[in-house]
Amino acid sequence: MELIDTHSHIYEPEFDEDREAAVARAIENGVSTMLLPAIDPASDERMFALCRRHPECCLPMMGLHPTSVNDNPTWRSDLQRVEGFLIRPPQGISRFYGVGEIGLDFYWSDRFVEEQTEAFVRQLRLAARFDLPAVIHTRAAWSRMAEIIETETARARAGGYRLRGIFHAFSEDLQMYERLRSCGEFLFGIGGVVTFRKSRLADTVREMALDDLVLETDCPYLTPAPHRGERNEPAYLRFVCQKIAEVKGLPAGEVASATTANARRLFLGGGERRMQTGSAGFQDPCGETQAVPEREKR
Repeated sequence: MELIDTHSHIYEPEFDEDREAAVARAIENGVSTMLLPAIDPASDERMFALCRRHPECCLPMMGLHPTSVNDNPTWRSDLQRVEGFLIRPPQGISRFYGVGEIGLDFYWSDRFVEEQTEAFVRQLRLAARFDLPAVIHTRAAWSRMAEIIETETARARAGGYRLRGIFHAFSEDLQMYERLRSCGEFLFGIGGVVTFRKSRLADTVREMALDDLVLETDCPYLTPAPHRGERNEPAYLRFVCQKIAEVKGLPAGEVASATTANARRLFLGGGERRMQTGSAGFQDPCGETQAVPEREKR
C-alpha cells in the first residue's frame, strides 16, 4: 500500500534527534513520498538539507507562511526571495513542487489582515505564473480565503493560466467543501483531525468525493489517534488512511490508491513553468513588467 504525505514538516527541530530514523519509518510504513512546505527563511535551509539528502522521497515547496508575515518588517523582501528561488532554485535542489505553505491565519491576531492578504494574493499569482500547485493554510479565515480563491481562479483563467492546489488541513463543513470545489482544480488535505473522537470532520469526509482527497500529517502537529499527545510523523499517515476507509466503507487499499494517484497528478503531473504573455517580459504579482531571463522564455 503506497501513501503520499502531502504536508510534512519533518525538517523542523522536533525531529533533530531522529530525523533519519523517521524517514526510514515512513518508508517502512508505505509512505513513498513526503511533500515539504516552506515556512520562512529561517527554516528553509533545514528543509533544503533534508531534500538534498533524500531527493527520492523528500520534495520541497517554496512559500511564506501567513503567520510569518505577522510582526515581520521584511516580509515583502521574503516574498521576493520566494520568487527568486522559484526562478532559480538553490544549489542541490532541482525544482520546487508547489507554492506553500501560504494562506490566511487570523487565529492569533487580526492586526495583520491586510499584510497577510497581500502576501497570499501575491503568492497565488506566483503559483499560477509558475504553474505550480498552491498549498493553502487557513485558520479563522475560511470565508475570506474562499472569496480570494474565487477571485484569483477567475483572474487566472481570464489570463490563460490555471490556479490549482490543496486546501491543507481541511476541517470545514460540506457547504464550504462544495464552494471551494466549484473553483476548479483543488484537492482537500485530510489529516489527523479526522481521527479525533469529537471532530465532525469524519461526517464531512463521508460525503466528499474520494477523487478530491489527499492525505497529510502536518507533522509534528495534529497527531492522529491512537497516538494523540505524541509527536506526529509521516509513518502515522496510515491511521488517517484507515479512518477515511472506515467512514467511507471502503478497503484501505482503495483509499491509498486513490489519494496517492490524486497527489501524483497534482504534484508530479509535469506542469511546466509559464510566464505571462509576451516574449520579452512577464507581469509580476505587483503589476510591474520585468525582463525574462533567456532560459525562462518559452
